[in-house]
Amino acid sequence: MRQAGQAERARRPSGPGLTLHHPDGQRFHFDPGALCLELTATGGPGIFARFEALHAPSDLVRWAGESRLKAASLELTVSDEELAAVRNTRDALFLLTLDHAQGRPPAPELLATVNAAAAEPPLTARIEPDGTRAWAPNATGTQLLSTVARDAVDLFTGPYAHRIRKCATSNCSLLFVDTSRPGRRRWCSMERCGNRQKARAHREAHSTRATASATRDS
Repeated sequence: MRQAGQAERARRPSGPGLTLHHPDGQRFHFDPGALCLELTATGGPGIFARFEALHAPSDLVRWAGESRLKAASLELTVSDEELAAVRNTRDALFLLTLDHAQGRPPAPELLATVNAAAAEPPLTARIEPDGTRAWAPNATGTQLLSTVARDAVDLFTGPYAHRIRKCATSNCSLLFVDTSRPGRRRWCSMERCGNRQKARAHREAHSTRATASATRDS
């Protein structure tokens, strides 16, 4: 799912999440509930490659600034090799998450890819003189990837692991973790799949009532 440009970013909600731009032209807000799942929204393997958003190192730097890392001021340098590693790990994480959401056991090679990324040194946080939280300068793409992979380890081994889900719409593959108190989230976004499902249910209910009325009158 391609991320939107500057104008769209300016209009997105101030809370966590990304503004996504679907190939069909719709822009909508998507909060997957975790940093690692924000990365899975940038593309994926196989048929999901059409959603690829990380074409150049600068795309990864921009994603970091838009993500829940709040890393817009992060001094981040990404090489072509690091970008390739991020995309490879992202694809592994995408498949790992999809398998988990659909009740399949994790593939050892996917776990190995994510664990290898998590084993590298992560981004370093620090306290600024004004008391705010910031990131240490001269960060690398490898550190960024490690931070994302460690977030995946925390998610898959944490209290919300059983709430990792795929959007309930059959033709949507966005992945999220439901951190809401009721735990009843089904859609990637009410702006997109949620509203479409509500409209579909309304049409079906109207059709059912019309059919029942016609049957009574016949």
